[in-house]
Amino acid sequence: MVTLTDVAQDRIRGIISETPEAQGKVLRLFVEGGGCAGFQYGFTFDDKTAEDTVVTQPGFELAIDPGSAMYLMGVTIDYVESLQGAGFKIENPSAGGGHCGCGKSFSA
Repeated sequence: MVTLTDVAQDRIRGIISETPEAQGKVLRLFVEGGGCAGFQYGFTFDDKTAEDTVVTQPGFELAIDPGSAMYLMGVTIDYVESLQGAGFKIENPSAGGGHCGCGKSFSA
């Protein structure tokens, strides 16, 4: 369902080790309404639920709720550092209407 590059996995493990409130939680990837293109991605540390799709990675679990799962099929998550800054980059082949210039929102 979701692929994380090695660089993204390393960065997530680093964030977890630096964030006390992340201990014992899953990293939740979700889609919500908003952003300049209609939908936006979000990450948070959360408790796992029985309805979640869970992607197990070395050192952490990524949880996706059923409502977000339909928007995240085939997504690849990378972590990039450039002159413009650093952050997670999400490549979504299901984003029918494309992405906006901010790279954090999309249209379905």
